[in-house]
Formats: sequence, C-alpha cells, structure tokens
Amino acid sequence: MQKKTFTNPVLPGFYPDPSICRVGDDYYLVTSTFAYFPGVPIFHSRDLVNWRQIGHVLDRPSQLNLDGADHSGGIYAPTIRYHQGRFYMITTNVTHGGNFLVTAEDPAGPWSEPYWLEGTPGIDPSLFFDDDGRAYYTGTRPNPAGMRYNGDCEIYLQELDLKTMRLTGEVHILWKGALREAIWPEAPHIYKVNGYYYLMIAEGGTAHEHAVTIARSKKITGPYTGNPGNPILTHRHLGRDYPIVNVGHGDLVETANGEWWMVLLASRPYGGYYRNLGRETFLVPVKWENGWPVVSPGEGRVLFEYPRPDLPAGDRPAEAACDHFDGPELDFKWVFLRTPRENFWSLQERPGHLRLKLRPTMITRKENPSFVGRRQQHMDFCARTVMEFTPAAENEEAGLAFIQSDLYNLRAILTKGKDGHLLRLVKCYDGREEVLAEEPYAGGRVYLQAEAKGQDYSFYFGATERELKPLATKVDGRFLSTDVADGFVGTCLGLYAGSNGKESGNYADFDWFEYRGL
Repeated sequence: MQKKTFTNPVLPGFYPDPSICRVGDDYYLVTSTFAYFPGVPIFHSRDLVNWRQIGHVLDRPSQLNLDGADHSGGIYAPTIRYHQGRFYMITTNVTHGGNFLVTAEDPAGPWSEPYWLEGTPGIDPSLFFDDDGRAYYTGTRPNPAGMRYNGDCEIYLQELDLKTMRLTGEVHILWKGALREAIWPEAPHIYKVNGYYYLMIAEGGTAHEHAVTIARSKKITGPYTGNPGNPILTHRHLGRDYPIVNVGHGDLVETANGEWWMVLLASRPYGGYYRNLGRETFLVPVKWENGWPVVSPGEGRVLFEYPRPDLPAGDRPAEAACDHFDGPELDFKWVFLRTPRENFWSLQERPGHLRLKLRPTMITRKENPSFVGRRQQHMDFCARTVMEFTPAAENEEAGLAFIQSDLYNLRAILTKGKDGHLLRLVKCYDGREEVLAEEPYAGGRVYLQAEAKGQDYSFYFGATERELKPLATKVDGRFLSTDVADGFVGTCLGLYAGSNGKESGNYADFDWFEYRGL
C-alpha cells in the first residue's frame, strides 16, 4: 500500500539551491555544484517526492571551466525554466566567465554551449517568461553606489532577447529585501499569479539566518510591495538545537491540479552544530491566502514528514548500494573535482574495474586530482571497496578519500614507506597534514572500509572481507563540515590515486565500491 506521507529531505546530501519547473505532468529539478564536475545535476519526477537523476546539464569541459576553482567557487544557484518547447538553465560560474545560460529540447541533454550574458554583474540569475512571450532576466548585484556594509545588494531586472541571447532595454531595480539593511538579498524568482507579479528571494545569508521573503507588483518592473508577513519561511528563530537549520533559497511550482509546493535548501546538523551533509533539498506545501503564499500552513516551519502531493504516486528508483563498474560509463552519482582535462579514469582498460591513474595533481591543492567521488547522504553510513595497487615509490598512494575541501580532508591510503608498504590514515586540517594511524601491509590487494556513526569515523582494512582490522576508530569527523572548513559544500567521498607532485606511470584498480546508510 502506498504511503500517504513523504519524508524530507527529498534529495539528501549536498544538493543545494534547488530550482524546479513543470512541463505537463513532469517535473525537473537542478541544484548547484560549485567546484564539482559534471555540473548541475538534473532530476525528473512525476510526484515531487521520488526523483531520478537523468544527467548533468554541464557535462562537457567546453561548457564548464573549473580550473583552479576554490571548492566553493564554480557554479552557483542554477535556475531551470521551460518555454515554448525549450528548456533553459541559467547560472553563474563565479570563477570563470560570470552569468550564462544553456538550452535543450530534451532535459536529459545534450545542452547547448553557453550563451554568456554581458553586462550582468552579480550572481543568482533567473528567468521569467511573460504571457506576451517576452523574457526577463533577474539577478542580484552589489549596490552600484558602493556596498555600505557586507551584503548590501539589490535585485534587478532586464529584458532578454531570446533571438540574440543578449540583454536589452532599461535596468530596473526591483527590491532590496524585506528587512531594513537586509544582507545578501539573492535567489530571485518571479511568478505571475492572479494578475500579480511575485518576486520571491532569499535574504539573511546562506547560514543560520537564511530566510525566504516575497514582494509583489502589478507591473513586472515594479514598484514591488513586500508581504507584511515576511519572512514567509525561516528557522533562524528556532535556535541552533533545532534539527533542520538554515532554510532558504526556495523555488515555487504549481501542479496540474492547482496545488503549490516549494523546493528549498536546508541542513541537518549532527554531533553539535556541524553540517557534514551540506545543504540538502527539501519539499514543503504552500497555499495562498489573501494574495500571499503561506509556506508549511499551520506549522510555519519545515517538517521531516508531510502528506504527499495529490499526484499519482511514483516509486523512488532503487539505487544499487554497490557499483561493480560493469557499465561503459560512470553512473551519474559520480563526480570529479574541477574540470578533467585528461582521462585519468578508465572502465575499459580492465573491464569490471575502475582504473585510476596516479598523477602529480593533489587533493590538497586547487587542482583536478585522480578522485572519483559521490556525496555523503547519511549521518550513519558504511563505505567499502577492494583495491589492487602496488606503490612503487614513497610518493605514491591510493585508497579512500573524504573531502570537504582541499584544506580539510581525510585519506585512508596504501603507500610505500622506507621499510615496506603501509596503510595510513592522513588528516588534512587547514592545509596541514597529520598521519593519524599507520599499519604495515604486505599485499597489493586490500579491502578498505569506512564506517561513520554520527561524527565518529572508523576505518578498517584486510586481505579479505572477513579479516578486517582497525586502522583507526572514532576519528572526530566534525572538521569535514562547513562549520569548521567554511564554504558552501557538503562532504564527498570516494576513490583516489595520486603521486604527490611527481610523475608516475602507476595506477590503482578498484573492483567495486559500496555505499549504504546504516
């Protein structure tokens, strides 16, 4: 029997800044990716609850230059919209190029090369298509008169010529936010409902004070009047012990039967106010009263459980816990750090295995290391792999890696010491490396296992699955959170091989990788 409720988050793990659109009975959703490649995962659903990834919008180096990007640089806040048979995704590459859009007839791709939008300062671009077919660009930019304080920004609008993909006409300042001297008014989206243009934004910054506010106007160019009930959603007043925090950056969608819903980001701290999972995608109901949206009616806060949307129930696609690397391409869940300029991975050189080539590039630098990772999606989880690797020099290493940023990461690796091969657990904290544990290991084939129980991360190794020994237990994982490392991303974990700044012709083979929540 189909459940009558659903559980939040609908996309657990590092899936921030969600944007959504509906085409008939189909819903499409995208999120930010920052320094990870491919960029902007795109998901499909028919019930708003069960989402299946159908690809990435930015899946080619020609679309996405992340060279040298900081972990929290790269791609910010995409918006997805549909107009007259074509999908549009607009976003900002804060490291290279600024604001751009791409288009596709099929949301699964291929998407076009970027149309770079000149004269669009700031971030968080969005698109609105009016009833007369005209298109508009909205964005957030620093106060042109000079930022009087950190976060002194404004929301602006300009018409977009869809034939030339250039902005045209006058720039209109729409709103500076609901609060006096609001900080970081951003994430603007325009909707037209019952003759009014509604401008919904985020303000308060992306941390604990995050909030959603809204204003409306009879004209798209304004003036806009703020909702007297603003903010329409925030958790900043609930305290740091509340299990869902920093809610904001929402996007609205209306179903075919007239229901309204909002997708938004929020985080689930654990082990204290630590958010290793990053900012995740949540879904909340919305209804309209007296011309304004009411979010999570009767509650005013985001809940872990709600009644399901009044839509034909879908099933969450079953994702195999174990990837045996038997396919011709990597699964959509796998990502790289920054733009890969060479094929350092292979599924063909040894069929049934993922081969990673050792390269001089390093996790601890703003480079593209030989790392293939996925998002951490649970507070309690187990990750396992079996690796075949024989390090030929002391600079060579391969194994499991947990990455919050180039300055904050953790590696369980096989390497070579002066007296033989070693299993090491290496912690990088604020750019400084420390060996937490070290054990001699003779074989070239090793089973590696990482297990997290809350913020306690434990690591095991062995020649067989049944003979695992502890390498280190109850390592404090709180440094793998933005609350220690700073930035906007969640932890990713996966497989890594490197030669630490020196050339190498060596490689590591991984037979399978398993990740499951506990």
